[in-house]
Amino acid sequence: MTSNHRSTISSYFTAALLKRMLAGAAIALTLMIIFLTGAPDPEPEWGRYWIVRPLVVITFAGAAGGAFFHLVNPLRFSGIWRKTAALLLCLLVFVFCLWLGTVLGLDGTLWD
Repeated sequence: MTSNHRSTISSYFTAALLKRMLAGAAIALTLMIIFLTGAPDPEPEWGRYWIVRPLVVITFAGAAGGAFFHLVNPLRFSGIWRKTAALLLCLLVFVFCLWLGTVLGLDGTLWD
């Protein structure tokens, strides 16, 4: 019973999932760093390490977008229309994750 349970868990957490999550997190983190480099001087009530929260939240949001791309991956091998629809859906979900991560990360600081 244990070997069956382990094979089920290991089939979900693969190297491809990790790569896609890391790619999504790297894209999101890069975009947030670019956005925050143009930020004005921080206000004193934000705290000393205010920049950590948006960077952490957007990284997790980008990883979630990469995980969604991995979960939709089987649809990409079933015809040109499904491949196109799956790619557009993944792009929309990734942008939504980035938007949500940006809003949650910058709430109370730059987006007061």
